[in-house]
Amino acid sequence: MKSKEHIGFNVPYFTGNETVYIKQAVDSCKISGDGMFTKKCHDFFEKKYGFKKVLLTTSCTDALEMAAILLNIQPGDEVIAPSYTFVSTVNAFVLRGAKIVFVDSGTQNPNMDVNKIEQLITKNTKVILPVHYAGIACDMDPIMTLADKYNLFVVEDAAQAIDSFYKGKPLGSIGHLAAFSFHETKNIISGEGGMLVINDEQFIERSEIIREKGTNRSQFFRGEVDKYGWVDIGSSFLPSDIIAAFLYAQLENLDKIQTRRKQIWNQYYEALKPLEEKGIQLPYIPDFATNNAHMFYLVCNSIEARTKLIDYLKSENIYSVFHYLSLHKSEYYKNQRDHRELPESDFYSDGLVRLPFYFSLSNKYVDVICSLIINYFKN
Repeated sequence: MKSKEHIGFNVPYFTGNETVYIKQAVDSCKISGDGMFTKKCHDFFEKKYGFKKVLLTTSCTDALEMAAILLNIQPGDEVIAPSYTFVSTVNAFVLRGAKIVFVDSGTQNPNMDVNKIEQLITKNTKVILPVHYAGIACDMDPIMTLADKYNLFVVEDAAQAIDSFYKGKPLGSIGHLAAFSFHETKNIISGEGGMLVINDEQFIERSEIIREKGTNRSQFFRGEVDKYGWVDIGSSFLPSDIIAAFLYAQLENLDKIQTRRKQIWNQYYEALKPLEEKGIQLPYIPDFATNNAHMFYLVCNSIEARTKLIDYLKSENIYSVFHYLSLHKSEYYKNQRDHRELPESDFYSDGLVRLPFYFSLSNKYVDVICSLIINYFKN
């Protein structure tokens, strides 16, 4: 049953037009930021998902850092975020001096437990930072209700959540701000790359200024001011139009990519569903959420069981990986801990294993992977 070929964890998908569009960008002699392909990408997202304003960035991390600047995060401000996430989620706010207050995951999936948020809100709380893990929506209605009640901002970390929805609303369109990733491990890629979504009009003008090194350059090129200068803090957050050209080729194929990824996800789910009888947790999608097929994972009941499964698959030429380590236990954060236990976050840190998942993964290889896993737990 051993796979004759090495099955990697991720293989980037190329539509064929990436290099065609990159050449068009080069031939246009405008390859710095905000060229014609950047505008095409902006138009795509604003029209397809109804985002009020989008700005491509060099990474999702940069989009989050822009969000922290836009919200005027100051030393002592508190940001409520899940412990089970990538460090970029919170690092962007730590850089502005924020104190991160971690909330535990839920019991059914790694998303933040919304029932545990309100008890963490203090007079210093400024932001709730939901992460839509695996592209599955957090329960946003209670989060937005708390934001309204306590006058807080909501920033959606939608890094993994392109083309996913909450009660019919696109993820990234619900909070005041949102950040997406186009890293090569995501559904839609540009190698590195990200996007800031601005849903609250009060932040639109300033977001352009922050992204352009603190200058009103964008207004100048639209003819809104007769000269541009330094008017705010900022940095160079905008990507080259070469990156946008690559991204646009991907966006043109979004539906095709999503269809295939969902086929792979469903094949995994149907084949591995019997493992639930052995106490192995499969991805859970609440009724309010859709599945954008960003990843497929299993959750073993201990770190030892997870390690043995990863080692076994590796011995069969299949590369699987674990995911995040609980940030509240990280080396950097240990001196700031409030010593609350977050058992569900630790459960996913110890038990979650991600299986190979990419557009070109064949049905045959998914069958091989699933058969090996089923036989492993059977024996």
